[in-house]
Amino acid sequence: MVEQIPAKNDVMIFKIVVDVLDASNSKEFKAEIVPLLDANPKAVFDMSLVTFIDSSGLGALLSCLRKLNSAGGDLRLAGLTKPARSLLELVRMHKIVETFDTTEEAVASLL
Repeated sequence: MVEQIPAKNDVMIFKIVVDVLDASNSKEFKAEIVPLLDANPKAVFDMSLVTFIDSSGLGALLSCLRKLNSAGGDLRLAGLTKPARSLLELVRMHKIVETFDTTEEAVASLL
């Protein structure tokens, strides 16, 4: 569900390797990703394969953001598909979590 990509500088990069992040898998996603976030408080999620997110998926992303923020870090989302980006804009989550077209841009924003 999550593939860790080698870190760039001190920023962790995770590719979310599911096409749907919803109630059926958001608990599994959180269980897998949260322990990985302990290594460094700066993270980028590559969301290029995710075509659908529901409220449970958004909640999982916000949970990750809160964890990173409490450790003095931050979260960036990269490579959002059009449907995923539209949902984030609809619920105004793009004002809470910064989004970028590429992981490189997202990483650079955290340095």
